[in-house]
Amino acid sequence: MQYRFEPDELIETAMKQTGLDRFSGDSFREGLEVLTTDMSRLERTDAAYQVERDIFLGYLGMRLKIDDWLETHPGLTDRSIEKPVFVFGLPRTGTTLTSNLLAADPARRSLLTWEANDPVPPPRAGHLYDDPRARAQIEIETQAKAANPEAFKYYRSSAVYPTEDVFPMAHDFKSLFWESHGKLPAYGEWLLTTDMHSAYAYHRRFLQVLQSEAPGIWNLKMPSHSLWLRTLLDFYPDARLIWTHRDPFTAIGSLCSLISSSHVRHVGHADNRWIGQNYPAQAALHANRIMDVRDEIGENRIYDLHYASVMRDPIGTMRDLYAWLGDDYTPEAEAAMRAWLADNPQGKFGRHEYRLAQFDLSEETVRPHLERYLDRYAIEPEGS
Repeated sequence: MQYRFEPDELIETAMKQTGLDRFSGDSFREGLEVLTTDMSRLERTDAAYQVERDIFLGYLGMRLKIDDWLETHPGLTDRSIEKPVFVFGLPRTGTTLTSNLLAADPARRSLLTWEANDPVPPPRAGHLYDDPRARAQIEIETQAKAANPEAFKYYRSSAVYPTEDVFPMAHDFKSLFWESHGKLPAYGEWLLTTDMHSAYAYHRRFLQVLQSEAPGIWNLKMPSHSLWLRTLLDFYPDARLIWTHRDPFTAIGSLCSLISSSHVRHVGHADNRWIGQNYPAQAALHANRIMDVRDEIGENRIYDLHYASVMRDPIGTMRDLYAWLGDDYTPEAEAAMRAWLADNPQGKFGRHEYRLAQFDLSEETVRPHLERYLDRYAIEPEGS
C-alpha cells in the first residue's frame, strides 16, 4: 500500500512532541520535500510506514532540540573545532574499523552512537560512557543482540562506539542515510547534485553542542564525505583526511547487500536488480570525487589507509597513521586498541555473506565504473 508523507504534518507533529515551535532556519525543507515526495511513491506495509514516520519525527525533533539549545546557550557556535580527523572512502572499505580503532584512544573525542541518537542535553566531561542515556541504549542493544545476533554482522556497532556523520547530517535531510531507505531515484539524484553547505553548517553546529561540556579533538567518519570534500574543507579547513581503500569488487558486493537489507527493513521488500544497476556507479563516484579534490589540494593532503594492511597488522598500521597525523601514539592508545580488537574479532556476530551475482553483477560488469580508480591505486584483491 502507498502512504503519503506530508512535510507540514510531520513538522507540526514533531513540534507538538517536543514542545518546541521554532527552527533556526529552513535549510532542511527542500530535502524533506524531495524525500517525502519520492518516499510516498513506494509500496510499503502498515508497520513499515509507521516505523518510517517515527524516524522522520525523531530527526525533526532532534533538530528542534539542537536549534533550541543553541538559542538558549549563546556563544557555543563561536567555539572552534580544531584539526578534526575525517575517515571516508568507498562504502564498506573499513571506515568503521578505522574509526573504532581511533576511538579507542582515550585522547580522542568521537561522535558516539548514543549521543547521536539523543544529543540534548549534551554529555558532561567524564561521562561519555556512563551517561544514563548510554546505559539505557546499551541495555536495549544487549537485548537486541540476544534476540537476533545475525543483525549485527553487517556493522560493528554499539551505543558507546563511534557512529557516522550521516546521522546528524540527516537532520538537514541531505544524507545518504535517507537515500538507503528504499528505491528513491529522485531523492538520490537530487542529493548527489545539490549544494551541501547547509548540511555541513548544521554538522558543525551539532558538534559545537556536543563538545560544549565534553571537548576534544574530533574523530569522525562517513564514507560519503568522499562526495563533498570541497564543502567539508570550507567548514573544516585544517581537517586531517583519511581515505580507506579495499578491494572495490568486495566492497561493492557488500554495499549492495547492505542496501538490500535496508530496503527490506524500511519498505518490506528489495529490488536487487535495481540495486545492482545503481550502486556500483554511486560507489565509483565516491572515488572519482576524492581524486578530483586530491588533484586540487595535493596528494599528501590525504592519507591512504589500506584495509588489507589493517587486517594484517592493525597496530603497526595505526602507528604509521599516527605518525602522519602528527599525534602521540601513546602506550594507553595502543593498549586500548589491542583490547578493542580482542573484544571484536572478525565475524563475532557471524559472517556477512554476499555475492555480486545476487545483484546481476560480476567483476566484468563492475570494472568499467572503477577504471580510473584501479588505474591510479594498487588495491590488494580479496578474491571474493
